[in-house]
This record gives sequence, structure tokens and C-alpha cells, in this order.
Amino acid sequence: MDIVWENPKANQETAERLMRSAEKSDLYVLPEMWNTGVTTEPQRVAPSPEEEGSSSLQWLQRMANELDAAVAGSMAVACPLPAPPLGECQYRNRLYFVKPSTSSGSQALPQRRSGEGAVSFYDKHHLFSYGGETEHYTPGGEYVTVEWRGVRFHLSICYDLRFPLWLRNKDNYDVLICVASWPAVRTHAWNVLLQARAIENQCYVLGVNRIGKDPYCEYSGGTAIVDPFGFATSCPDNEAFALTQTLDLKRLKAFRDKFPVLKEQDSLL
Repeated sequence: MDIVWENPKANQETAERLMRSAEKSDLYVLPEMWNTGVTTEPQRVAPSPEEEGSSSLQWLQRMANELDAAVAGSMAVACPLPAPPLGECQYRNRLYFVKPSTSSGSQALPQRRSGEGAVSFYDKHHLFSYGGETEHYTPGGEYVTVEWRGVRFHLSICYDLRFPLWLRNKDNYDVLICVASWPAVRTHAWNVLLQARAIENQCYVLGVNRIGKDPYCEYSGGTAIVDPFGFATSCPDNEAFALTQTLDLKRLKAFRDKFPVLKEQDSLL
């Protein structure tokens, strides 16, 4: 999708239109900071976790409920500092994985880093220093895997894709999700890295990127679903598009049983 700069309402409308136009799915994945674009001024757009009347988190929960599916996407959030001075906060690039909720209230359920509960999240670990992200955001330090309808999803964001040790499959996930705002000038690297992560981790990779432009870069898309053998199905370049595919978990298990790469990786990892 093309992301309207710092305009959550417009981006919610675009995402909802694309999601409802797609084939019915168990999981919908949106690009990095899908609701505002990747900004180096998070204080302008980031709600606190208590507020997340970030209509945006409530919107993710509503879509999950209405579509009876999980919805994943990252956004900037403000987190209170764990120690004084009181009232100050740090900012995180947070990838939410939101499952349908049985709650009838308008507020999203409590957030958890683990894969349990309706709202799980991962905070981006490798911040993009080249683009100034390290000056405005605090990195996360937790490796987060979420289980949904019998499938184990590992969460990552954009620049994380370049760090294979951080994304190493310890035989504890089936699908790697990487949401991104990956510039068009580095499209070749994006394509190669998606394939490499799928092959070395014997997993499916869902690489979800944006199109359009923001004040810093231009984006051509390249959203792709890569199978464990490294073969990709991709969106058309520079086009708003919903890519849908069924993941063959039986085929994945048979491949891992026959060719046990994950069981033979170096023990020091």
C-alpha cells in the first residue's frame, strides 16, 4: 500500500479496502508503520500504550474481529521510562500481532510480548542507524514467536532482515514475518535477503513492503511470499495490491524431516 504521511485515518481506510478485497484469509499483514509512514519524529504520531485509542490499535482489533483473522502491522508507540524522570517516555517501532478478541469492549486487550493473548507484539531490535532511527527510538531485545491456528510465526521488522543470527530458526517457527519500508534503491538486496532467510531457516517468509514515497525515500513494493525452497510469489511493482497464498505446512514438515538442516546447525547459535 501507499502510505499517506502521518495520516492514520486515511491509511486505515486504504488498508481496510485492500484487506476486504482480498481472498478470505487467516492472517493479514501490513507494512512497517503502515498507519503513518516511518518517521524520525515519533513524538508527533506515537500514542502511549494506555491511550492506544491510537485508533490504530483499536482498528487492528476491530479488523481481526470482523474478519475472524489475525492482523499484523507495526507502528510507533510511546512507552513510559521504567525509572524517573516520571512523565518522560521512549519510543518503540512495535509490530503488533492481533488475534480476534472475545471481548465486547472497544478497548484492545492487554498487550503481551509472548505468543499468548489477543494482542502480542515485537519491538524492532535492529534500528536503522543510517536513517537516524537510533537517535529517536529504543531497540527491543526480545525474540518473539506467536502461534496462530497451529502455525508458529516469528516477528521481525525491516532492517532485522539483514541479521541472520537474530532471525535464526531454532526449530521453533514455521513462518518468518518481516514488515518493511524498504527503499526502491535497495530492492535487489530485499529480494535476495527474503530468499536467503527462507532457505537457511527452512521456513516460509512473508516480506511485506510499501509503495509510494515519503519525505525521505521512494518505495516500489516487492511484497513477497517466499517458500522454504526460496521461490517467491510477488506483488506487481508500484501497485497497491493484496497478495494471498495458502501455506503448505505438510510440505514444510516433510521437507524438514527429509533434509534436517535445522537439527544440524551450529550449537553455539
